[in-house]
Amino acid sequence: VIRHRDVRASYYGVIDKFRLQVSEQSQRKALGKKEIIATLLPSAKEQQQQKEEEEKRIKEHLAESVFFEQTLCQPENRPASSGPSLLTVFLGIVCIAALMLPTLGEMDSLVPLYLHLSVNQKLVAAYVLG
Repeated sequence: VIRHRDVRASYYGVIDKFRLQVSEQSQRKALGKKEIIATLLPSAKEQQQQKEEEEKRIKEHLAESVFFEQTLCQPENRPASSGPSLLTVFLGIVCIAALMLPTLGEMDSLVPLYLHLSVNQKLVAAYVLG
């Protein structure tokens, strides 16, 4: 049994070597030997705490850097955007209307024939909408 009595966080990751020698009790000559490499690791609970602390530090650092970038890069006299642009809304309405129009080949429709769309045109409208 090998015990590490002075366990500190500063010793985590330090590599120790232990040599085991096997010999008969009456003889001094070694029958065999083996070197064992051991590394002190934190317990699972300590690792979780370290990960949480590191994640917290990273989040704080990112929040500070994002705030710093926003304050530097954002022009002061630029009006704040309150939602999607008019072009985006108009394009969405056109795509929805195109999907609601009948497909080519449908005969029982009150819509004029020139407003019947092909399947490919409807796929493009669905893609743009999505």
